[in-house]
Amino acid sequence: MKHLLTTQGLSKDDAILLLDTSAQMAATQSRENKKLPTLRGRTVVNLFYEDSTRTRISFETAAKRLSADVINFSAKGSSVSKGESLKDTALTLHAMGADAVVVRHWASGAAHQLAHAGWLDAGVLNAGDGMHQHPTQALLDAFTIRRHLVGRVGDDGRGTDTSVGADLAGLRIAIVGDVLHSRVARSNVYLLHTLGAEVTLVAPPTLVPVGVETWPCRVSYHLDETLEQWQPDAVMMLRVQRERMSGGSGAFFPSPMEYSRKFGFDARRLAVLPDHAIVMHPGPMNRGLEISAAAADHPRSVIVEQVANGVAVRMAALYLLLSGDITSTSTSTSASTSTSTSTSSSTDERTAL
Repeated sequence: MKHLLTTQGLSKDDAILLLDTSAQMAATQSRENKKLPTLRGRTVVNLFYEDSTRTRISFETAAKRLSADVINFSAKGSSVSKGESLKDTALTLHAMGADAVVVRHWASGAAHQLAHAGWLDAGVLNAGDGMHQHPTQALLDAFTIRRHLVGRVGDDGRGTDTSVGADLAGLRIAIVGDVLHSRVARSNVYLLHTLGAEVTLVAPPTLVPVGVETWPCRVSYHLDETLEQWQPDAVMMLRVQRERMSGGSGAFFPSPMEYSRKFGFDARRLAVLPDHAIVMHPGPMNRGLEISAAAADHPRSVIVEQVANGVAVRMAALYLLLSGDITSTSTSTSASTSTSTSTSSSTDERTAL
Protein backbone atom coordinates (compact mmCIF):
# COMPACT_ATOMS: atom_id res chain seq x y z
CA MET A 1 0.00 0.00 0.00
CA LYS A 2 1.69 3.17 -1.20
CA HIS A 3 -0.94 5.74 -0.14
CA LEU A 4 -4.29 5.87 1.65
CA LEU A 5 -6.20 8.76 0.12
CA THR A 6 -9.84 7.70 -0.15
CA THR A 7 -12.24 4.84 0.52
CA GLN A 8 -13.75 5.12 -2.96
CA GLY A 9 -12.23 2.32 -4.99
CA LEU A 10 -10.83 0.50 -1.95
CA SER A 11 -11.45 -3.21 -2.54
CA LYS A 12 -13.33 -5.36 -0.05
CA ASP A 13 -10.26 -7.52 0.57
CA ASP A 14 -8.09 -4.50 1.31
CA ALA A 15 -10.74 -3.01 3.59
CA ILE A 16 -10.98 -6.24 5.57
CA LEU A 17 -7.16 -6.46 5.70
CA LEU A 18 -7.06 -2.98 7.24
CA LEU A 19 -9.78 -3.87 9.75
CA ASP A 20 -8.17 -7.19 10.69
CA THR A 21 -4.77 -5.54 11.13
CA SER A 22 -6.49 -2.92 13.29
CA ALA A 23 -7.87 -5.71 15.47
CA GLN A 24 -4.35 -7.06 15.97
CA MET A 25 -3.09 -3.60 16.83
CA ALA A 26 -5.97 -3.09 19.28
CA ALA A 27 -5.04 -6.34 21.02
CA THR A 28 -1.52 -5.04 21.67
CA GLN A 29 -2.88 -1.92 23.37
CA SER A 30 -4.17 -3.89 26.35
CA ARG A 31 -0.60 -4.81 27.29
CA GLU A 32 1.35 -3.00 29.97
CA ASN A 33 3.92 -1.99 27.33
CA LYS A 34 1.89 -0.68 24.42
CA LYS A 35 4.83 0.13 22.12
CA LEU A 36 5.90 -2.06 19.21
CA PRO A 37 9.29 -1.82 17.44
CA THR A 38 7.75 -2.15 13.97
CA LEU A 39 8.55 1.31 12.58
CA ARG A 40 11.70 2.10 14.53
CA GLY A 41 13.90 4.44 12.48
CA ARG A 42 11.03 5.66 10.27
CA THR A 43 9.86 9.29 10.27
CA VAL A 44 6.18 10.25 10.16
CA VAL A 45 5.23 13.90 9.55
CA ASN A 46 1.80 15.18 10.62
CA LEU A 47 1.16 18.00 8.13
CA PHE A 48 -1.94 19.84 9.31
CA TYR A 49 -3.26 22.90 7.51
CA GLU A 50 -6.53 22.80 9.49
CA ASP A 51 -7.11 22.82 13.24
CA SER A 52 -7.51 19.37 14.71
CA THR A 53 -7.27 17.74 18.10
CA ARG A 54 -8.54 14.16 17.85
CA THR A 55 -7.12 13.25 14.46
CA ARG A 56 -3.67 14.79 14.97
CA ILE A 57 -3.21 13.32 18.45
CA SER A 58 -4.53 9.96 17.25
CA PHE A 59 -2.01 9.79 14.39
CA GLU A 60 0.78 10.99 16.67
CA THR A 61 -0.07 8.35 19.26
CA ALA A 62 -0.31 5.64 16.61
CA ALA A 63 3.09 6.48 15.13
CA LYS A 64 4.80 6.67 18.51
CA ARG A 65 3.34 3.33 19.62
CA LEU A 66 4.92 1.82 16.51
CA SER A 67 8.23 3.44 17.59
CA ALA A 68 8.39 5.87 14.66
CA ASP A 69 9.89 9.33 14.98
CA VAL A 70 7.12 11.95 14.72
CA ILE A 71 7.29 15.54 13.47
CA ASN A 72 4.21 17.70 13.97
CA PHE A 73 3.77 20.51 11.44
CA SER A 74 1.07 23.15 11.87
CA ALA A 75 0.34 25.77 9.21
CA LYS A 76 -0.12 28.38 11.91
CA GLY A 77 3.21 29.87 12.93
CA SER A 78 5.03 28.19 10.04
CA SER A 79 6.34 29.38 6.69
CA VAL A 80 2.88 28.70 5.27
CA SER A 81 1.70 31.87 7.00
CA LYS A 82 4.43 33.66 5.03
CA GLY A 83 3.13 32.35 1.72
CA GLU A 84 5.00 29.05 1.29
CA SER A 85 3.22 26.73 -1.12
CA LEU A 86 2.27 23.09 -0.58
CA LYS A 87 4.92 22.16 -3.16
CA ASP A 88 7.73 23.93 -1.32
CA THR A 89 6.65 22.43 1.98
CA ALA A 90 6.62 18.98 0.37
CA LEU A 91 10.10 19.50 -1.09
CA THR A 92 11.34 20.48 2.37
CA LEU A 93 9.89 17.31 3.89
CA HIS A 94 11.46 15.24 1.11
CA ALA A 95 14.85 16.81 1.83
CA MET A 96 14.44 15.90 5.49
CA GLY A 97 13.79 12.26 4.63
CA ALA A 98 10.15 11.86 5.65
CA ASP A 99 8.91 8.28 5.18
CA ALA A 100 5.21 9.06 5.57
CA VAL A 101 3.18 12.26 5.55
CA VAL A 102 -0.20 12.49 7.24
CA VAL A 103 -1.92 15.50 5.69
CA ARG A 104 -5.04 17.44 6.60
CA HIS A 105 -5.86 20.30 4.26
CA TRP A 106 -8.73 22.68 3.65
CA ALA A 107 -8.64 22.04 -0.12
CA SER A 108 -10.30 18.96 -1.61
CA GLY A 109 -7.72 17.00 -3.60
CA ALA A 110 -4.68 18.31 -1.71
CA ALA A 111 -3.75 14.84 -0.44
CA HIS A 112 -3.93 13.37 -3.94
CA GLN A 113 -1.75 16.17 -5.30
CA LEU A 114 0.81 15.64 -2.56
CA ALA A 115 0.89 11.91 -3.30
CA HIS A 116 1.17 12.07 -7.08
CA ALA A 117 2.87 15.35 -8.01
CA GLY A 118 6.36 13.90 -7.59
CA TRP A 119 7.38 16.36 -4.91
CA LEU A 120 8.34 13.76 -2.31
CA ASP A 121 9.06 10.07 -2.09
CA ALA A 122 6.89 9.15 0.89
CA GLY A 123 3.61 7.47 1.62
CA VAL A 124 0.69 9.86 2.04
CA LEU A 125 -2.24 9.32 4.39
CA ASN A 126 -5.23 11.59 3.94
CA ALA A 127 -6.39 12.90 7.32
CA GLY A 128 -9.15 14.97 5.71
CA ASP A 129 -9.11 17.12 2.60
CA GLY A 130 -11.77 19.81 2.32
CA MET A 131 -15.22 18.30 1.82
CA HIS A 132 -13.79 15.27 0.02
CA GLN A 133 -12.54 12.30 2.07
CA HIS A 134 -11.37 11.18 5.53
CA PRO A 135 -10.57 7.47 5.05
CA THR A 136 -9.17 6.57 8.47
CA GLN A 137 -12.29 8.00 10.14
CA ALA A 138 -14.45 5.73 8.00
CA LEU A 139 -12.20 2.78 8.79
CA LEU A 140 -12.40 3.36 12.54
CA ASP A 141 -16.19 3.72 12.24
CA ALA A 142 -16.43 0.42 10.34
CA PHE A 143 -14.08 -1.20 12.85
CA THR A 144 -16.28 -0.04 15.74
CA ILE A 145 -19.46 -1.22 14.01
CA ARG A 146 -17.94 -4.61 13.26
CA ARG A 147 -16.76 -5.17 16.83
CA HIS A 148 -20.18 -4.35 18.27
CA LEU A 149 -22.59 -5.77 15.71
CA VAL A 150 -20.68 -8.67 14.11
CA GLY A 151 -18.49 -10.01 16.91
CA ARG A 152 -17.43 -8.97 20.37
CA VAL A 153 -14.04 -9.27 22.01
CA GLY A 154 -14.20 -12.25 24.34
CA ASP A 155 -17.27 -13.92 22.83
CA ASP A 156 -15.21 -17.04 22.15
CA GLY A 157 -14.11 -17.23 25.77
CA ARG A 158 -10.49 -16.47 24.92
CA GLY A 159 -10.61 -12.68 24.71
CA THR A 160 -10.13 -12.55 20.93
CA ASP A 161 -12.09 -10.42 18.50
CA THR A 162 -14.60 -12.80 16.91
CA SER A 163 -15.40 -10.35 14.11
CA VAL A 164 -11.97 -10.76 12.46
CA GLY A 165 -12.31 -11.62 8.78
CA ALA A 166 -15.95 -10.56 8.62
CA ASP A 167 -17.63 -7.89 6.54
CA LEU A 168 -20.73 -5.84 7.42
CA ALA A 169 -23.20 -7.59 5.13
CA GLY A 170 -26.84 -7.09 6.11
CA LEU A 171 -26.28 -4.26 8.57
CA ARG A 172 -28.22 -1.00 8.25
CA ILE A 173 -26.41 2.26 8.99
CA ALA A 174 -28.11 5.67 9.13
CA ILE A 175 -25.83 8.69 8.69
CA VAL A 176 -27.62 11.82 9.90
CA GLY A 177 -26.89 15.52 9.61
CA ASP A 178 -24.70 17.86 7.60
CA VAL A 179 -23.90 15.56 4.71
CA LEU A 180 -23.14 18.44 2.34
CA HIS A 181 -19.98 19.53 4.17
CA SER A 182 -18.99 16.13 5.55
CA ARG A 183 -15.96 14.22 4.31
CA VAL A 184 -16.82 11.65 6.99
CA ALA A 185 -20.15 10.91 5.31
CA ARG A 186 -18.56 10.55 1.87
CA SER A 187 -15.87 8.19 3.14
CA ASN A 188 -18.33 6.10 5.14
CA VAL A 189 -20.86 5.71 2.33
CA TYR A 190 -18.30 4.10 0.02
CA LEU A 191 -16.54 1.98 2.65
CA LEU A 192 -19.71 0.68 4.30
CA HIS A 193 -21.17 -0.17 0.88
CA THR A 194 -17.99 -2.03 -0.06
CA LEU A 195 -18.27 -4.03 3.16
CA GLY A 196 -21.87 -4.98 2.36
CA ALA A 197 -23.84 -2.65 4.64
CA GLU A 198 -26.91 -0.68 3.58
CA VAL A 199 -26.58 3.05 4.15
CA THR A 200 -29.25 5.75 4.40
CA LEU A 201 -28.32 9.43 4.53
CA VAL A 202 -30.74 11.58 6.53
CA ALA A 203 -30.57 15.35 6.21
CA PRO A 204 -32.57 18.44 5.30
CA PRO A 205 -32.61 19.01 1.51
CA THR A 206 -30.30 22.03 1.89
CA LEU A 207 -27.59 19.83 3.43
CA VAL A 208 -27.65 17.09 0.78
CA PRO A 209 -24.96 17.39 -1.94
CA VAL A 210 -25.79 17.77 -5.61
CA GLY A 211 -25.26 14.41 -7.33
CA VAL A 212 -25.95 12.32 -4.22
CA GLU A 213 -28.16 10.07 -6.33
CA THR A 214 -24.95 8.58 -7.79
CA TRP A 215 -23.73 7.51 -4.34
CA PRO A 216 -24.32 3.87 -3.28
CA CYS A 217 -26.92 4.74 -0.62
CA ARG A 218 -30.49 5.85 0.05
CA VAL A 219 -31.47 9.40 0.96
CA SER A 220 -34.20 10.43 3.42
CA TYR A 221 -35.36 13.84 4.60
CA HIS A 222 -37.26 12.48 7.62
CA LEU A 223 -35.34 11.20 10.64
CA ASP A 224 -38.27 9.85 12.65
CA GLU A 225 -39.62 7.94 9.67
CA THR A 226 -36.22 6.39 8.97
CA LEU A 227 -35.68 5.30 12.57
CA GLU A 228 -39.16 3.85 13.00
CA GLN A 229 -39.59 2.13 9.65
CA TRP A 230 -36.03 1.21 8.64
CA GLN A 231 -34.78 0.27 12.14
CA PRO A 232 -31.03 0.89 11.62
CA ASP A 233 -28.41 -1.10 13.51
CA ALA A 234 -26.25 2.00 13.97
CA VAL A 235 -26.96 5.73 13.84
CA MET A 236 -24.02 7.96 13.00
CA MET A 237 -24.64 11.62 13.81
CA LEU A 238 -22.66 14.24 11.90
CA ARG A 239 -21.48 17.54 13.31
CA VAL A 240 -23.17 20.67 11.99
CA GLN A 241 -20.15 22.35 10.41
CA ARG A 242 -21.05 25.96 10.96
CA GLU A 243 -17.51 27.08 10.08
CA ARG A 244 -18.15 25.91 6.49
CA MET A 245 -21.55 27.58 6.18
CA SER A 246 -21.37 30.93 4.42
CA GLY A 247 -23.95 33.44 5.58
CA GLY A 248 -24.44 31.82 8.99
CA SER A 249 -26.40 28.70 9.89
CA GLY A 250 -29.59 30.35 8.64
CA ALA A 251 -28.31 29.87 5.09
CA PHE A 252 -29.02 26.14 5.41
CA PHE A 253 -31.78 25.82 8.05
CA PRO A 254 -34.10 28.29 9.78
CA SER A 255 -32.55 28.07 13.26
CA PRO A 256 -30.52 25.73 15.49
CA MET A 257 -33.68 24.97 17.45
CA GLU A 258 -35.55 23.96 14.30
CA TYR A 259 -32.65 21.79 13.15
CA SER A 260 -32.43 20.07 16.53
CA ARG A 261 -36.18 19.43 16.58
CA LYS A 262 -36.19 17.72 13.18
CA PHE A 263 -32.74 16.15 12.92
CA GLY A 264 -31.26 16.12 16.42
CA PHE A 265 -30.76 12.74 18.11
CA ASP A 266 -32.07 12.49 21.67
CA ALA A 267 -33.27 9.91 24.20
CA ARG A 268 -36.73 9.77 22.62
CA ARG A 269 -35.32 8.81 19.23
CA LEU A 270 -32.83 6.41 20.82
CA ALA A 271 -35.75 4.51 22.38
CA VAL A 272 -37.13 3.79 18.88
CA LEU A 273 -34.03 1.84 17.83
CA PRO A 274 -33.55 -1.92 18.22
CA ASP A 275 -32.01 -2.96 21.54
CA HIS A 276 -28.68 -3.84 19.90
CA ALA A 277 -28.32 -0.57 17.97
CA ILE A 278 -25.41 1.76 18.69
CA VAL A 279 -24.98 5.55 18.51
CA MET A 280 -21.91 7.08 16.87
CA HIS A 281 -20.40 10.52 16.25
CA PRO A 282 -17.02 11.43 14.68
CA GLY A 283 -16.58 14.40 17.04
CA PRO A 284 -16.31 17.06 18.12
CA MET A 285 -19.96 17.16 19.15
CA ASN A 286 -22.31 20.11 19.30
CA ARG A 287 -24.26 18.92 22.31
CA GLY A 288 -27.81 20.13 22.19
CA LEU A 289 -27.74 20.66 18.43
CA GLU A 290 -27.20 17.42 16.48
CA ILE A 291 -27.12 15.22 19.59
CA SER A 292 -28.37 15.59 23.15
CA ALA A 293 -26.21 14.98 26.21
CA ALA A 294 -28.48 12.08 27.21
CA ALA A 295 -27.92 10.33 23.88
CA ALA A 296 -24.19 11.11 23.73
CA ASP A 297 -23.58 9.70 27.23
CA HIS A 298 -25.95 6.73 26.95
CA PRO A 299 -24.53 3.22 27.49
CA ARG A 300 -25.35 2.43 23.85
CA SER A 301 -23.19 5.31 22.69
CA VAL A 302 -19.76 4.22 21.40
CA ILE A 303 -18.42 7.72 20.76
CA VAL A 304 -15.54 7.49 23.25
CA GLU A 305 -14.69 4.00 21.99
CA GLN A 306 -14.42 5.41 18.47
CA VAL A 307 -11.55 7.61 19.68
CA ALA A 308 -9.72 4.62 21.17
CA ASN A 309 -10.31 2.54 18.04
CA GLY A 310 -8.91 5.38 15.95
CA VAL A 311 -5.45 4.79 17.39
CA ALA A 312 -5.53 1.08 16.44
CA VAL A 313 -6.80 1.83 12.94
CA ARG A 314 -4.13 4.46 12.32
CA MET A 315 -1.47 2.11 13.66
CA ALA A 316 -2.67 -0.44 11.11
CA ALA A 317 -2.62 2.09 8.27
CA LEU A 318 0.90 3.25 9.11
CA TYR A 319 2.09 -0.33 9.53
CA LEU A 320 0.76 -1.42 6.14
CA LEU A 321 2.15 1.73 4.55
CA LEU A 322 5.65 1.55 6.01
CA SER A 323 6.38 -2.01 7.09
CA GLY A 324 7.89 -2.83 3.72
CA ASP A 325 6.12 -6.19 3.66
CA ILE A 326 3.19 -5.16 1.51
CA THR A 327 3.43 -5.40 -2.29
CA SER A 328 1.07 -3.38 -4.46
CA THR A 329 -1.37 -5.44 -6.54
CA SER A 330 -3.00 -2.58 -8.43
CA THR A 331 -2.25 0.91 -9.62
CA SER A 332 -3.91 3.80 -7.77
CA THR A 333 -6.00 6.22 -9.80
CA SER A 334 -6.91 9.81 -9.16
CA ALA A 335 -9.87 8.73 -7.05
CA SER A 336 -8.62 5.55 -5.37
CA THR A 337 -5.96 4.27 -3.07
CA SER A 338 -3.45 1.64 -4.06
CA THR A 339 -4.50 -1.87 -3.07
CA SER A 340 -2.17 -4.38 -1.53
CA THR A 341 -1.60 -7.93 -0.43
CA SER A 342 0.79 -9.25 2.16
CA THR A 343 3.67 -11.61 1.57
CA SER A 344 4.12 -14.66 3.73
CA SER A 345 6.67 -12.86 5.87
CA SER A 346 4.21 -10.05 6.64
CA THR A 347 1.56 -12.61 7.57
CA ASP A 348 3.97 -14.15 10.05
CA GLU A 349 4.81 -10.72 11.47
CA ARG A 350 1.16 -9.74 11.93
CA THR A 351 0.44 -13.08 13.59
CA ALA A 352 3.20 -12.36 16.07
CA LEU A 353 1.75 -9.01 17.09
